[in-house]
Amino acid sequence: MSVEQILEAIENMTVLELNELVKAAEEKFGVSASAPVVMGGAVAGGGEAAAAEEKSEFDIVLESAGGEKIKVIKVVKDACGLGLKDAKALVDEAPKTIKEAVAKAEAEEIKAKLEEVGATVVLK
Repeated sequence: MSVEQILEAIENMTVLELNELVKAAEEKFGVSASAPVVMGGAVAGGGEAAAAEEKSEFDIVLESAGGEKIKVIKVVKDACGLGLKDAKALVDEAPKTIKEAVAKAEAEEIKAKLEEVGATVVLK
């Protein structure tokens, strides 16, 4: 079986099937898929770093709109699917959580867009 065939088979699996595959590989080869994350976190500064690396959902907190408030309002409007009035109200209430339980990639993307227009943003 080629590497491409293996990757194609994995690509077509459901989440439950992938979970079973990972468990079977861990048992068969005596390894743990989570060990490198924990070890990297421990080296980087203890349990808090490991917990931060394992976290998959984040809250996006707008700390400050900065000098370009109108641009920040537009980004919040697009990111949250709000109307202009609601987005403005949210930005005016900073520091304020603008979106909760967001996937890491989406949270980082929104944070980057907000910081690009001058806002101060924290992911929690």
